[in-house]
Amino acid sequence: MHVSSQQNALGEPGVVRNGGVAEVRVRAVAQRVTMARVSVNQTVRATIGPGLLVLLGVETGDTDDDAAYIARKVSHLRVFEDNAGKMNRSVKDVGGSVLVVSQFTLLADCRKGNRPSFTQSAHPDVAEPLLNKACNLLKSEGVPVETGIFGAMMDVALINTGPFTIILDSKRTTLE
Repeated sequence: MHVSSQQNALGEPGVVRNGGVAEVRVRAVAQRVTMARVSVNQTVRATIGPGLLVLLGVETGDTDDDAAYIARKVSHLRVFEDNAGKMNRSVKDVGGSVLVVSQFTLLADCRKGNRPSFTQSAHPDVAEPLLNKACNLLKSEGVPVETGIFGAMMDVALINTGPFTIILDSKRTTLE
């Protein structure tokens, strides 16, 4: 197992383990919504109608490939019903939008003690460009994308249809 020391999102030293439970990844939570909105300082930043709300966390060591994997998955996930009532349509197929909100807390490690550790979260200088890369790739697929403000305290409101929530992980790309 390769172990290296890097800085996390808070600028603190962190440990990166390649090949174990703590392997690095872009992690996303995609929720099928009829409406989602993000506000900063009580001002609405972005609103979408039907589509997907994607909470996205970037981990230390992530690359453009991880961002591309998440963007590809989000744009092609068949989580919307077709005329027969089967989930055969993607957000792209239904003309939906995606609201992407950065959320480093998705990478919390709660295995030790009661306070979450965020040492695996990528430093903002790394995380923000990868988040932007994922958003730009979604846009290049023809999917309308709205975003929150990276690093801001945000209020997110949504109506989760179903409810339907999926966890995506760029390092869990094959069946084990």
